[in-house]
Amino acid sequence: MKIRIKGNSLRYRLTKTDVERFSSEGYLEEQTIFGAGLLTYALQVYASDQLTANFENNKITLFMPEAMADSWAATDKVGFEESTGPLYLLIEKDFKCLDNVAEDQSDNYPNPLLNKQLVG
Repeated sequence: MKIRIKGNSLRYRLTKTDVERFSSEGYLEEQTIFGAGLLTYALQVYASDQLTANFENNKITLFMPEAMADSWAATDKVGFEESTGPLYLLIEKDFKCLDNVAEDQSDNYPNPLLNKQLVG
């Protein structure tokens, strides 16, 4: 799971394995060490009708409604977005990049733009 924060925008990107694990367990968590500090970011199923987020004790938790979580792994739906006050939330499946990058992308979803690039 990757996290991107820019201003008041929070985005999570999940690989195939991340989505499958989240679908079966209802919770996913990663941590980043900053010297003596630790940042935790998590995704959790929540009984709600919209995406929401919380930051408490150096932990960012993005809460995903059960209905979204139930259908996400089983469909081609790329992701979900929500604006809650000044905060914009986005969660999406992580696609393979079209250009060469150093990171391992073997568990990413096929990029739907790849076929367009090969044809065009």
